[in-house]
Amino acid sequence: MIGPRRIVLEPREVPLGGVRGMNVLRALPHRNLPTIGAWCFLDRFGPADTRMRVEPHPHIGLQTVTWPLVGEIRHRDSLGSDTDLRRGQLNLMTAGNGISHSEYSIGDGPVPLDALQFWVVLPESARHGAAGFEQHTALPGLTLPSEHGADASATVVLGEFAGVRSPASVHTPIVGAEIVVPAGTRVRLPLPADWEHAVLLVEGDAVVAEHPLAVNETLYLGDSRVEAEVESATGALLFLLGGEPFADEIVMWWNFAGRTHDEIVEARDAWEAASPRFGEVAGHDVRIPAPPLPPVRLMPRSRSL
Repeated sequence: MIGPRRIVLEPREVPLGGVRGMNVLRALPHRNLPTIGAWCFLDRFGPADTRMRVEPHPHIGLQTVTWPLVGEIRHRDSLGSDTDLRRGQLNLMTAGNGISHSEYSIGDGPVPLDALQFWVVLPESARHGAAGFEQHTALPGLTLPSEHGADASATVVLGEFAGVRSPASVHTPIVGAEIVVPAGTRVRLPLPADWEHAVLLVEGDAVVAEHPLAVNETLYLGDSRVEAEVESATGALLFLLGGEPFADEIVMWWNFAGRTHDEIVEARDAWEAASPRFGEVAGHDVRIPAPPLPPVRLMPRSRSL
């Protein structure tokens, strides 16, 4: 237990270039904080008019969580999944020992697109298992009674929040929830004290735990809180993420989450050799090659907060 914190994780712009041809804002992993619960990665791509073309690429040891805000995304993977994703729906892909997938915006030209994409690191009990894919088109919601103004509402995307559980498969105690706070509202978010949490401001204005946030800032709250007060003058869209602190140190490189340098090297070599480990994504004649490994041994990232 580290106690309550109020640390702003400012996002950095990451150019992805190539066939994807777009920039994203990345808040996690942070140099001082590799995970929040089991959440190990947070990107926002958009809002922008763009033509998204993410060719087949591999993953190991994690789940990808895609939560669109604007526009539609086509997902195809090596399990044979081929689905379109839109606002209010969740795509959850479990990599296990290996999977590959692609993501395209729908249409031939630039379209309005905005989405959050997260990764959740898998524990030892699940990270060597079979790959899987789920799409959830109906997710549970709840009302958060306000102290002032209109009531807020929440959609439970992953895990459990305020006694309401998402149907999506999880492997660690975790929460991912979208929170809508009307203008002029003050509300308290109930939190398990033995979990750590963070809040991302997606749209609007918000003061969280007495700290004003700018759009795309993530406020890390630490643990030992039973609630977090949120107030908005003009209305806010937020995303709450958290969970039981993840016990293992992880080695993250490119699209892989492992425990050792050697695991990462083995996965990279398998992808470059077109190993059956990652399968094939139908409908593509190109795929993203793995970048060169750095000339040093990859080491786990440690938190220093």
